[in-house]
Amino acid sequence: MNRIPKHIAIIMDGNGRWATARGQERSYGHQAGVASVRRITTECRKLGVKYLTLYTFSTENWNRPAEEVAALMALLVASLEEEIFMKNNVRFRVIGDRSRLPKEVIDAVEYLEKKTEGNTEMSAVIALSYSSRWELTKAMTDMANEVKAGTLQPQDISEETITRHLETSFMPDPDLLIRTGGELRISNYLLWQIAYSELYFCDTYWPDFDAPELHKAILDYQKRQRRYGKTEAQVENEGKEQ
Repeated sequence: MNRIPKHIAIIMDGNGRWATARGQERSYGHQAGVASVRRITTECRKLGVKYLTLYTFSTENWNRPAEEVAALMALLVASLEEEIFMKNNVRFRVIGDRSRLPKEVIDAVEYLEKKTEGNTEMSAVIALSYSSRWELTKAMTDMANEVKAGTLQPQDISEETITRHLETSFMPDPDLLIRTGGELRISNYLLWQIAYSELYFCDTYWPDFDAPELHKAILDYQKRQRRYGKTEAQVENEGKEQ
């Protein structure tokens, strides 16, 4: 318990395949996936995780069939229940391009953000209409406009400057990135932020991802040595000195 990741990011993959394997429509899998979100949010809060970021809907997902997108948006609104956040003292936040979201989704999101802004135990962050390339493009555009306005000098642009202009500027980078569903790729998710995150891939579809599966990922994370470019010996010596 003394090496719990402060920030866990998850690519929740496998809802559709989970449903298809059971002879059901893909929407059935997305509904089952909501239950996993509730379970994992609650478990992360119990373990002492401070930030949980869930890849919910990417900018590329807008290219899916219109009926599936509509069903996902309706499910999102229906699943944003304030009880789980208030009961667990969890703050709800959203990152992504809100301009593309339906009004009812924006209203539901903004209501829950306002309702939970005083909660302090953990932040549950939903990446909605999000992609890392969109985020980085927006950050570069914003900085270019500041340079044009004279409020930012090109020579002053640093890694910290870029980080401040990202959607995730309010939280630390992920310590652990989990992807469910068996795929081995990042899918345009938090590309800047996961530069030194530990990556964990599992075959379990998201609707079946539960507390024991989360514990497996954290235990695997705890076995690793995070070196940040240093040698193994350097890290071990620093640990002894502490």
